[in-house]
Amino acid sequence: MTDFRDLCERMIQRDLVRRGINDPRLLRAFVAVPRELFVSPELKSRAYDDRPLPIAAGQTISQPFIVARMIELAGLSEHDHVLEVGAGSGYAAAIMAQLARSVVAIERHGELAAQAQDRVQRLRLRNLRIVHGDGTRGWPPDAPYDAILCAAAGLAVPPAWWEQLAPGGQIVMPLGPAGGEQVLTVLTTSGQQELDPVRFVPLIDGPAD
Repeated sequence: MTDFRDLCERMIQRDLVRRGINDPRLLRAFVAVPRELFVSPELKSRAYDDRPLPIAAGQTISQPFIVARMIELAGLSEHDHVLEVGAGSGYAAAIMAQLARSVVAIERHGELAAQAQDRVQRLRLRNLRIVHGDGTRGWPPDAPYDAILCAAAGLAVPPAWWEQLAPGGQIVMPLGPAGGEQVLTVLTTSGQQELDPVRFVPLIDGPAD
């Protein structure tokens, strides 16, 4: 039987700590969320590889380091209310739910949203909600948000996100064209900081189904 706890601890040391992710709260969050529950049964043995893995609807679950890096840049506190655009499997949102007061994660694929919400219920994450909709419009019913994180690349921040961002809040997303040079960027009303080169799927408006 696979020892997922051991695989998780190895991943944390090998792929997070050695690459500069040292926030104890963030590392504990990775221990608390079983990544093997967020991948298909045939890929469970690879759940803790530091690489993207395929999930339903032709999408992927991001590699653990990228998930950690984006959350680290958001600097989430226990008082924060967070919006994630592009929930996918729900894994990154589940990590954030360990750190923030509350998290809303929006997903354009109905199949993925339903699967992610089922995982949320199984893990009893009462401060996390998965919703189905157009992420480029944010999620107005629960705004404002102290942080908005996006797991897809765009050329600019959608205007709706700025409208839904709380004073002093920040947006973390990859900026750049689909298939081209993209940069993980932290944006606030006072400016932006361009950081790591990355490769993400494009941000698409409108729900997929």
